[in-house]
Amino acid sequence: EGLIEFYDSFKDMFEFFCKNTTIHGTIRLVCSDSNRMKTAFWTLLLLASFGMLYWQFALMFSQYWAYPVVLTMSMHSEPKMFPAITICNLDPYRFELVSEHLVQLDHMAEESITFLYGIKTSASLFHMNEKNIHVKDLSSIGNLSRSSFKLSQNFSLLRMSDPSNRSGKKHSSVGFRLCNATGGNCFYKTYSSGMDAILEWYRFHYMNIMSQLPVIINISDHEEQIEDMVYSCQYDGEPCRPSDYVHFHHPVFGSCYTFNSKGTDPFWTATKPGIPYGLSLILRAEQKDHIPLLSTVAGVKVMIHNHNQTPFLEHEGFDIRPGIATTIGIQQDEVNRLGGNYGKCTTNGNDVNVKLLYNNSYTLQACLHSCFQHIMVRKCGCGYYYYPLPPGAEYCNYNKQPAWGHCFYQLYNRLRNHHLNCFDQCPKPCRESLYKVSAGTAKWPSTKSQDWIRQALRHQNGYNSTSNRNDIAKVTIFYQQLNYQSVNESPLLSENLLLSSMGSQWSLWFGSSVLSVVEMFELLIDTLVLSLLFCYQRFRSKKT
Repeated sequence: EGLIEFYDSFKDMFEFFCKNTTIHGTIRLVCSDSNRMKTAFWTLLLLASFGMLYWQFALMFSQYWAYPVVLTMSMHSEPKMFPAITICNLDPYRFELVSEHLVQLDHMAEESITFLYGIKTSASLFHMNEKNIHVKDLSSIGNLSRSSFKLSQNFSLLRMSDPSNRSGKKHSSVGFRLCNATGGNCFYKTYSSGMDAILEWYRFHYMNIMSQLPVIINISDHEEQIEDMVYSCQYDGEPCRPSDYVHFHHPVFGSCYTFNSKGTDPFWTATKPGIPYGLSLILRAEQKDHIPLLSTVAGVKVMIHNHNQTPFLEHEGFDIRPGIATTIGIQQDEVNRLGGNYGKCTTNGNDVNVKLLYNNSYTLQACLHSCFQHIMVRKCGCGYYYYPLPPGAEYCNYNKQPAWGHCFYQLYNRLRNHHLNCFDQCPKPCRESLYKVSAGTAKWPSTKSQDWIRQALRHQNGYNSTSNRNDIAKVTIFYQQLNYQSVNESPLLSENLLLSSMGSQWSLWFGSSVLSVVEMFELLIDTLVLSLLFCYQRFRSKKT
């Protein structure tokens, strides 16, 4: 009796609740006993209010469990680290180990161009500046490669008419045929542009040739130094140091250098915005034409990216023209994603099911490339030459895997059309920095100044111009301003906001508070206890 209030009947309990509760409108249910119409009206009104309340509650919870986000933007101003800059000379090496096969491929390309367009290209067009790169301690592998590998003649370029063309104009496509291991299920890899077809055909054979090279090649002892490509380098008015760059070779974009790759040296801290405080480079932009059909662009490839990030030059970056001074202003944006129930993202890639094949930090492109390479090794039995290999795998070679091209192009089309699960397995980083770029160009050096600039470069850097065309370029990369914009995701409906909205709805429909909810629970408990007592009394009376 000290815990439970006892009533003689359910009617007495209900009347006591209606007269004493803080819920508005309930007293109308018992104060109008003589007017049943009014009592019925208020009963229906209270039931409708309950229905509207819980309908609003259902909408709130459905919105909350959808986990929507809202973007908030903020501006920050503080000294920060200059981004990593990668430059490439668009002139890949001709390694001595595979030079014979590259010469054969060049002759095949000459024959194909003659067959398709009737243009008789001179062999000197391909080999006049040929310079082979010798890799030490690989003579035995070289002999094996020369004796075992043979260029395949089964992938000839063909011209095909387009039957779907209804305009009446003469139209054809160029491509080459690919078949599976049994010689069936063939299809043509075609392009409307003959130039694109020739370049892709050449790259396809080039990958097979380059698969003869070891996976890891030490080119650090090669005589080419950064001075052969970068005639002048200054950052914030100070000359660059040998420790400021990392050298690597890209099979398509040639010799590459990454400045400030780690982002830990205080030398690269940006303290002021503007052109005088950025990175200024004078570059050699002349091709030696090692492999002209692999890289048809003359100039320099430049990419601005984050530190400890693999530069995917085939997807990003831009080209610098020879004879041009280019100023590139950069503006940093930072994106912070919530992850968890609010979206799919990863902090450092450790929770991703794909094993990364790159040694740098996680990026979406690194994950997609690694995922595709794993699938290709599993489906095709070999790896794509432009991506790193998983342990125990080897690069594709149509002497060993004749149908790998058929397998690769089908897989790549599925990846491009989002039919592979790589995009589902590779989330975006939860935090990433993006760089917006704006560029301006001017002719450089000018007609009146080019003589003394070339003389200064010749005396200082051993510069020697043997051609009439412009073969140098100037690039300046700088922060437009040190302010950076941060875009942050935040929950649209947090727990606190959900409770606040529920309280607002409760107050709207009943004019009550949390204590009113407790009173309702008390009513339910009293009803349950009173029901048990009445059942117990009835049971005892029957037993008696």
